[in-house]
Amino acid sequence: MGDKSSVLPLTLVDQLVVPGDVILDVSALTNRTIKLGGGLRQDADLITVTKAGRLRFSKPNKYWVESSQRRYVPSVEDSVLGIVVDSKADNFLIDIKGPAIAFLPVLAFEGGTRRNIPKLEAGTLLYVRVVKANPDTNPELSCTDTSGKAAEYGPLKDGFMFECSTGLSRMLLSSPTCPVLEEFGKKLSFEVAVGLNGRVWVNAESPSTVIVVSNAILKSESLSSTQQRILARKLLEKVQ
Repeated sequence: MGDKSSVLPLTLVDQLVVPGDVILDVSALTNRTIKLGGGLRQDADLITVTKAGRLRFSKPNKYWVESSQRRYVPSVEDSVLGIVVDSKADNFLIDIKGPAIAFLPVLAFEGGTRRNIPKLEAGTLLYVRVVKANPDTNPELSCTDTSGKAAEYGPLKDGFMFECSTGLSRMLLSSPTCPVLEEFGKKLSFEVAVGLNGRVWVNAESPSTVIVVSNAILKSESLSSTQQRILARKLLEKVQ
């Protein structure tokens, strides 16, 4: 088995990996349990990579490979950024960057009734939740959480929306807060909405803040946690 027992996942976290890479020999571990997410599998004592991407880790013990796909496949309970394409009697038609147009029932809003149907023009940006996602049908969306409350869902006014990979979206939504957003949050006042479909919305009183935060987010995908912090701090020096 050569020197594979010395390959520990901590040294590979945030690094690019490809199918066939061995990230760990579990026989070298003592009293440690790890959880494997997407892109990894166990063959005997070896944990190997099954898809290209970046090895990620979340405490206490989960590892997975994050692939930067641009194509979004809807999944139930995903929060996504959608763009109104058209409106019908019973539904709004929404582009969520998936294989098919999604529909948002006109009653899928907090307290929604026939008397208070929202007016949403084509082009309106919405933060919505996927409630149905089957390969053979159009996805169904809602502007409420599971308890029927609007919560953070609904139209996103003003601000700037840009598209990115689904991998970057997941990184931005990871816990703890991704370093680039954490660093900016210490010094700047801004809002951000991240959709798992590879869309991000940033809003702030100052256009320069919107620009610097958006650019930093786009640049952060290929950076380690430490590099993200360095990037954010350098950019903050220029805007203060």
